[in-house]
Amino acid sequence: MNDYYSDRLAAERLMKCYDIAQPRVRQYLEAEVEFLLDHIGAGDLVLDLGCGYGRIMPALAGKAGLVVGIDTSFSSLVLGRERLKNVSNCRLLQMNAVSLGFREKSFDVVACIQNGISAFGVDPRILARESVRVARSGGTVLISTYADKFWPERLAWFERQAEAGLLGEIDHAKTGDGIIVCKDGFRATTVTPGQFEELTSGLNVQAETIEVDESSLFCVIRIP
Repeated sequence: MNDYYSDRLAAERLMKCYDIAQPRVRQYLEAEVEFLLDHIGAGDLVLDLGCGYGRIMPALAGKAGLVVGIDTSFSSLVLGRERLKNVSNCRLLQMNAVSLGFREKSFDVVACIQNGISAFGVDPRILARESVRVARSGGTVLISTYADKFWPERLAWFERQAEAGLLGEIDHAKTGDGIIVCKDGFRATTVTPGQFEELTSGLNVQAETIEVDESSLFCVIRIP
C-alpha cells in the first residue's frame, strides 16, 4: 500500500482526491486539523507523518514554531516544496514513518492523521513506537483513523475517487465493515479503540481515544 501512495496516488493526483471531496468530507478534514491545532502550543516543534504535498502544514505553521513534514513520495514532496515556498517555518523530508531519522525526544507534537496508520501500509506497532520515541517529555502524539459513524460518507468519497480514475474500481463484494477494497489491489482499513489500546500498551505513556466530529477517532498519547 505504501507503493500505491508513493507512486500512483501522489502529488497532483493526491491533491485531486481532496479537491473532489464532498462537503461532509471537507468538514471532516477541517475538524481533524482543528483538533490538531488545539494540541499545538505557540512555538512548538511539530512532526507531520505522511505529509504528502503539505496539505495541512500551512495551518499548523500558523501556530507552531516549526513544522517538519515527512513522506515517502518524492513527487508529492516536490509539489509540497513549491506550494510551501513562502511558508518559512515548514520543512519537507523524504523519510519512512517507521524508520525516523530523528533523535529521541525531538518534537513537541507528532501527528499522523487522515488514517495514515492504515494508508502507510506499515506495522502500526512500529509506527506508534517510533512516534513516541521522537516525542519530548510532556509532548503529545496524535494518531487518527475513521470513526464508524463516518462510513457512508467515507465510502461515497472513495467512490468519487474511483470514478475519477484516482483509485481502482471499488470491489463492493469485498468492501464493508470499515474496509474498502479496490479491484486493483488497493485496500484501506481502520483502527478500533481496542486496537489503539493494544498499540500503546507497554510504551509507558498515557493514551485515550477521542471521537471528533463523528468522523475521526483520535488516539491521543501523552508522553510523561
